[in-house]
Amino acid sequence: MTIVRTLISVAAVRHWPLYQMDVKNAFLNSYFTVELHTVDDVSLDDPTLYRELVGCLVYMTVIRPDLAYAVHVVSQFVSTPCSTHWTALVQILCYFHSTIFQGLLLSFTSSLELVAYDDADWAGDVTNRKFIFGFGMFLGNSLIS
Repeated sequence: MTIVRTLISVAAVRHWPLYQMDVKNAFLNSYFTVELHTVDDVSLDDPTLYRELVGCLVYMTVIRPDLAYAVHVVSQFVSTPCSTHWTALVQILCYFHSTIFQGLLLSFTSSLELVAYDDADWAGDVTNRKFIFGFGMFLGNSLIS
């Protein structure tokens, strides 16, 4: 987070153009179609598999930051998961499976221009009213973070 603030400060001091992107339209957030709440109609009989899969996905967010927000959302319900939480977890796994061979391309012909985009949503989540922040950084034409 400190790196992002530093880059935005440098961009402001040097009068570099800054652009805004909407976190809710990025990657998985548009793929994630289930709304999750703490109250649901059907609890899972055995939440062990749910907890194990969420634990594995938490580990995967280290190398797949595009999963971080969605995994954060489903990890809030590991104590008493319900059927809609399971549906959301399956959607995350389907997304992960469909993007497993995608990677970052760093082209040697691309410029070394660093461009950063960020967006913040204050209290947009009705479940916990927490702050959501997202950013993307490009080195030339390549997404690096």
